[in-house]
Parts: sequence; C-alpha cells; structure tokens
Amino acid sequence: MTQKIKLGYLWRLLATGFSFFSFGVGGLLLWVFVFPVLSLLPGTPGQKVSRGQKIVSYSFYLFIGLMHRLGVMTYDIVGLDKLNRPGQLIIANHPTLVDIVFLISRIKQASCIVKASLWQNPFMRGPIVNAGYISNGDPEHMIAECVACLRSGGSMIIFPEGTRSLPGKPYRFQRGAAAIALQANTLVTPVTLTCHPSTLTKAERWYQIPERRFHLTLQVGEDIGLDEFVCISPKSIAVRRFTQYLQDYFTKQRAVYNDDEKLE
Repeated sequence: MTQKIKLGYLWRLLATGFSFFSFGVGGLLLWVFVFPVLSLLPGTPGQKVSRGQKIVSYSFYLFIGLMHRLGVMTYDIVGLDKLNRPGQLIIANHPTLVDIVFLISRIKQASCIVKASLWQNPFMRGPIVNAGYISNGDPEHMIAECVACLRSGGSMIIFPEGTRSLPGKPYRFQRGAAAIALQANTLVTPVTLTCHPSTLTKAERWYQIPERRFHLTLQVGEDIGLDEFVCISPKSIAVRRFTQYLQDYFTKQRAVYNDDEKLE
C-alpha cells in the first residue's frame, strides 16, 4: 500500500466506526427524547405507528447520507418509483448489515421483521417499538401480524433468507416470506441488493473493511404475480413452490451481477 492508500484506509476505518457509533447514539436519543413526545400527540395507534415509521425512515436517510459523505460508501438506486405503495410486500436479498437501513431510508412507511432479542437493546428498542416492527419470536404470530399489516394497507420489508447471505454460498430461503405473500395475496415487489466489494457480511466484523469504499446498488424489479401460486392446493405446496421461485429469481439476479462484474 502507498502512503495515500494507507491514510485513506485508516480514514474509512475511523469513519465506519464513527458511523455505527452515531447510529447507536441516534437510536438511544430517539427513544429518550423524540418518541416520548410523539406518543403524547393525539391520534389512533395506527397514526402513531405511521409517525414512528416516518421518523425512523428520515433518521436512516441521514445515516446513509453520513456514510456517503464520510467516504465509507457510494450507492445507486434503480426503480425507486416502484416502491412506497400501500399494501406492498418488498422481498429482498440480504448481502450486508446495512440493507434494512438502506431500504427503510427510501421507504417512508414500512414495517419489517426483527429479532426478538433486539427488543431488549437500548439503542434499538425505541425505533422498533414505535415504528410497529414485528418480532420473529413466535413464527405463527409473526406471520399473522405481517398478513394483517399488509391487508390493512401497510408495507412490509422481508428478507427470505432470515439472515445475511454467506458470500459465495447458494441462497437458502425460508418459507415465511412466501407464506405471508400468499396469505395476504398482496402486491409483491422484489428488490435486488448488491455490494461491491463485499463487506459487512455475516462472516465479517464491522472493522474488517475492504481496501476501498464499497458501492451498494438497490434495484427494484417488476411486481411478481401470485395467481399461479394462490390456486395451488394444499397451501403448503404453494408456499414451497413460491419459495423456490423466489430463490431462483434472486439466484439469477446474482448471476447477472457477477457476469457484469467480470466484464468490468
């Protein structure tokens, strides 16, 4: 490494640490100062959740902007106009730690599924509770809540893998996303996320940064029709087939991305 490259690497390492520190502090400040004030405003439970989701979306927008301005990352968004629709189920792959933050930063009102353990995290509890996010603690209850959210006109973001992808490994989708989509019989929109160079994966710590800033691309695909799946009986087979369809779709998308990288 030249001196300039070494200094650039050190700066991005410090900037990455500062970004995640800011994220934690921001979550704590929202919980202590912002959400208590919002809870005092008049409105139905649904309206209060809507306000919470907008606050979280704006906060995540600022966080992504911070990482971009500090030189940690760059990004592209293709097809943003196809998001932000009522009753929309957004199904995405999950290559990096910041995927959900990136998505929510561009979707003003959306719920998502989070680990039950995060309810006890002081840096995350405020946004999770006040934005009406759904726990994965009880799978049956989780699916019912997601379906109810979509049927009421809310939007959901779901990662069918259930966790971040393992680099170089085949996708292994769980059936929850397909079950929710078919039960709600709603609008399903696939979103493909790609990250180059690979970073913030399940196999890496936050400080294991690449030699240059990473580029995150969010590409919104065309809506997926459910007609050929909802008519299948029994429902367990329909869920299995739709899960396989989703897995094949994202596998093809990854192959296209890898081919494009080779051409570059």
